[in-house]
Amino acid sequence: MFKFKTISQKTRRVMSEVALGNLSNINFEESCCEKIKTLTNKDEVKICSSGNNGIFITLSAIKGDIIVPDQGGWHGFKQIAKFLDKNVITLKTDSGLIEPNYIDDLDIKEDSALIYTSFAGYCAEQNTKGIAKYCKTNNILTIEDASAGIGDNKNKLGRHSDIILASTGSPKIINVGQGGFIASNNEEIFKQSSLPQKLSKTSQIVCAGIDSELDNVGKKLEDTVNATDYIKKHIDSALHKDKRGINIIIPHDDAKSIGWNLKKTLTTDKSGFITTCPNYNRIKQKAIAVEIKNLDYECLKKENLDKIIEELKLNNLQ
Repeated sequence: MFKFKTISQKTRRVMSEVALGNLSNINFEESCCEKIKTLTNKDEVKICSSGNNGIFITLSAIKGDIIVPDQGGWHGFKQIAKFLDKNVITLKTDSGLIEPNYIDDLDIKEDSALIYTSFAGYCAEQNTKGIAKYCKTNNILTIEDASAGIGDNKNKLGRHSDIILASTGSPKIINVGQGGFIASNNEEIFKQSSLPQKLSKTSQIVCAGIDSELDNVGKKLEDTVNATDYIKKHIDSALHKDKRGINIIIPHDDAKSIGWNLKKTLTTDKSGFITTCPNYNRIKQKAIAVEIKNLDYECLKKENLDKIIEELKLNNLQ
């Protein structure tokens, strides 16, 4: 049995100490904001009560259209944009991967924004630098949900876009159980969204947890990416096989029954790590997703990864 990712003992301890009033001399909100500024290369940071609250706050300040990928994003992008009565434009992608030139085919208003995730469907790294450069040239604001990409030391995911969002709920890379943040150099975004910000405050307890998690977030992401890459090398049919990711998506016409079989053999002590598609948050075709990101870091050892590979191949996923 595999172990589902939970809040680390170190983070639990510091959150408990704050709850007991033992660390009242430390301003954890200020401390974690400074760390996020460094990780995102942004001057302004706001801690919020959840990732979805961060999306709500940010989209409420956008005056033009909201551009979303046709798959591989987060369903909250569309839901929140529609709730805010924003015009939503769907961008065609390559199975979740954004090709900036596809934006040329869209009729977009001024002051519009593209919102997307660091990893398409969690399985493939977006070219965030190229996307940000293209959109800046075309006066489109970029909003990156970097819940899965924060702390990236290789290609600096979560740094290039105009606005960086993240959830710090479970089982994210920053795993606190709740909370999130917004980071940007665009002061107008914060000025235009002052009211929803007031409705999305969090506690010193959550800030202490975020502060603790940020100390080794880069290592946690690297370990997850490396484990995913190891499995991908053994599964030729994996989607976007040559891209970095934190899950493996394997297209298959019999995804439902295979997914059911895998859930019975690849079990965890809590929630599972096998999901099936079509699913907007992953890919809109029949497929199995192996959510390596959901596993405890202790499970990312070779013997455990080999067990996953073995089970995938026994179910004709090669």
